[in-house]
Amino acid sequence: MAEAKRINLALQGGGAHGAFTWGVLDAILSDDRIEIAGISGTSAGALNGAAVKCGLARGSRALAMDTLEEVWTQVGAVTDERLTGWFSAWSPMAVSYAIEMSPLYQVADGMSRAISPYMGADFGQRSLERIVAGLSFENICSDRGPQFHVCATNVRTGKIRLFTRDDITPAAILASACLPTLFPAVEIEGEHYWDGGYTGNPALFPLFEADLPRDILIVNINPLERPDLPVTARDIQNRINEISFNTSLLRELRAIEFVQRLVRTGRVPEGAMKDVLIHMVADDGLMRQLSVATKTVPNPTVMHQLRDAGRVAAETFLARDFDALGEGSTVDLEAMFA
Repeated sequence: MAEAKRINLALQGGGAHGAFTWGVLDAILSDDRIEIAGISGTSAGALNGAAVKCGLARGSRALAMDTLEEVWTQVGAVTDERLTGWFSAWSPMAVSYAIEMSPLYQVADGMSRAISPYMGADFGQRSLERIVAGLSFENICSDRGPQFHVCATNVRTGKIRLFTRDDITPAAILASACLPTLFPAVEIEGEHYWDGGYTGNPALFPLFEADLPRDILIVNINPLERPDLPVTARDIQNRINEISFNTSLLRELRAIEFVQRLVRTGRVPEGAMKDVLIHMVADDGLMRQLSVATKTVPNPTVMHQLRDAGRVAAETFLARDFDALGEGSTVDLEAMFA
């Protein structure tokens, strides 16, 4: 059997839409031709990355897949195959619209814009705390398995904070997923942190280390592009959310494209800068049917469909582009920033 190809994973945040990444990771972990060398995750991407690290640090792909399922079952996903067929009858767009139009969501959304999260109880954050507390941080912080990095945003400085090895605590995962309109900032060592998506969604630069492979596979949750102009209040808010949480990623991709151009034109000596290879797995068609509502309100129907879509997207990528791993990027950054 040929030696497994080593890749790095960059996992975006996006609340309950992170179930898509769960499906992607399931497909990758099921493929013995792939070895995960490094993971950078933000928000839901950090939670997914922690689950994978837990299993792989114990030497088992199966344990990584089991931990992912345990995490997402607690979030609210249904994994019983006897029920998933029934869920498939509901379209993601219909569920998303129903949640957004419900009186309860309308009231909660309005309160989040007018009332500080410091004035009320944080039921959502406490639920996430229970899920995170069930993970094995002895394995997450170990040097076994892939390198693992978690991104959060320092509220005071506005700068990115990267948590690695022993710095990765339950508080670090919670900080990475701390939406400022919903949850109080998470305090760590005297500093306060919000969601990492504002400064690194996900952070790519920790995957540039010399001992890591060149290939970085980005799992996109937030659509980079939308073909139609948003004109309704709902669509405008959704697009603002997507742009906000894609800005840091696009900035890093532009920097990578600049380095690639320098290497390609011979303006820097070969080997002077790491020429990373970029790949992406996404399902923008599905994500465009969803909204901020299905990110913040976990729905079994949507999460089941997202998981299945993630599996299909990853399997399609591996069937089409496996041979390109280690050889060249499958994302044309020059065209992206032309």
